[in-house]
Amino acid sequence: MTERTVAPNTPATTETDVTVVGAGPTGLLLAGDLAAAGVRVTVIERRPPTRSNLTRAFGVHARTLELLDARGLADELVAKGTPITGLRLFRRLSLDLSRLASRFPYLLIAPQYEVERLLERRARDAGADFRYGTQLRGLSQEGGSVTAELHDEDGRDTALRSRYLVGTDGMRSSVRKSLGLPFPGVSAIRSILLADVRLSEEPENLLTVNGTGRAFAFIAPFGDGWYRVMGWRRDDPRPDDRPVELEDVREVARLALGTDYGMRDPRWLSRFHSDERQVPEYRRGRVFLAGDAAHVHSPAGGQGMNTGLQDAANLSWKLVAVLRHDAPDPDGLLDTYQAERHPVGAQVVRSSGAIVRLAMAHTPLERLGRALTTSLLNVVRPAADKAMGMISGIGISYGAPQGAHRLTGRRAPDLALREGRLYELLRKGEFVLVTPNGAETASAPAAPGPVARAHYRGSNRTALLVRPDGYIAWAQG
Repeated sequence: MTERTVAPNTPATTETDVTVVGAGPTGLLLAGDLAAAGVRVTVIERRPPTRSNLTRAFGVHARTLELLDARGLADELVAKGTPITGLRLFRRLSLDLSRLASRFPYLLIAPQYEVERLLERRARDAGADFRYGTQLRGLSQEGGSVTAELHDEDGRDTALRSRYLVGTDGMRSSVRKSLGLPFPGVSAIRSILLADVRLSEEPENLLTVNGTGRAFAFIAPFGDGWYRVMGWRRDDPRPDDRPVELEDVREVARLALGTDYGMRDPRWLSRFHSDERQVPEYRRGRVFLAGDAAHVHSPAGGQGMNTGLQDAANLSWKLVAVLRHDAPDPDGLLDTYQAERHPVGAQVVRSSGAIVRLAMAHTPLERLGRALTTSLLNVVRPAADKAMGMISGIGISYGAPQGAHRLTGRRAPDLALREGRLYELLRKGEFVLVTPNGAETASAPAAPGPVARAHYRGSNRTALLVRPDGYIAWAQG
């Protein structure tokens, strides 16, 4: 960790409850949750306060839409996106997303900037303080606070003291580097091409994906006439800073898909490499890491932004419980962030890596393995459902204490209640105790925060205590 001395109570030092470093989707959701709960939160972002209309992330999975629904944002985003209910991969594997047990049984094609716009608006409306054009130079922890040393675009050095700090500042995280934490892993794929283009010919499927021994390519619509293209070819190891021409993208598409669909009018061309890395510790004292600052992986499966948003939803209510509701054993509660989210990050690194390795299958043995895998998923429906559940986030569960009810730690579905849908009730950021009709009380454990009471519409007899992030904390019956 970078240790520097900042004199207390100097004019250059300001205070807040939580400092969030990074104004991407993860940081914005976290800041909005904290501010909505009455926590003072300051967001530090090195970029100027401008928003590009270009983006890498573009797919919003069902579980993320549920989290946005619990914040009153999902319907607005869905109206701007393109839902995809079926995926056809490698010309032989078909996945039916309409089978997902969710209000959102699809993959929503919506650019990251639309997600950020909604989350930033919510955070600002709730009172979050934003400092754009400001860089983190170092941080130190002492007693009950953490101090961030900052440098703004006007050349001023300031300090910001807070109870907690969360690094959501991406793969090259300054927070992670200031903590001195390693980021072990490998560079899995080099020289991946990205482009936003128009097409003269509309693809047969909304989402077009295929890989051959020489190349793989992916095409998805933004819904406004523009398409996102991602591609890689085995014989093109050029570095990330090598300029990309439209013909490079066309050639990759022809190799992988058999056609380039008349690609034209590029508005963005880029090249990047994909790493598979995960930090060992998501928490160091009063500092936390979330999103790409904690884990990065291949873009296969479109899980990056989604996993980061789920990190934020998991951490935010725990910080609120500690800062606003005097939760007993605050350190124990905050430690569950690492216990719950680190295994999920590891699983996403593995699953996205497996998908991209299927796409890169080159040798006869590798291609046979891909054929067997895709055939299995096509024929064995439970296997396909499990794969869709993990990629969409619907199937992710957290560990439960020994002897706990079988539902403990699982995601709560959007139950129909006498008081409304469960995820509408979760918009207050409170726990929700759901009991059978006629039962006004249940022997639920004390929750570290306010609890709203609700009742089933039907005859369900299982009492549930649902956490603010939509996971079941306790069940009986």
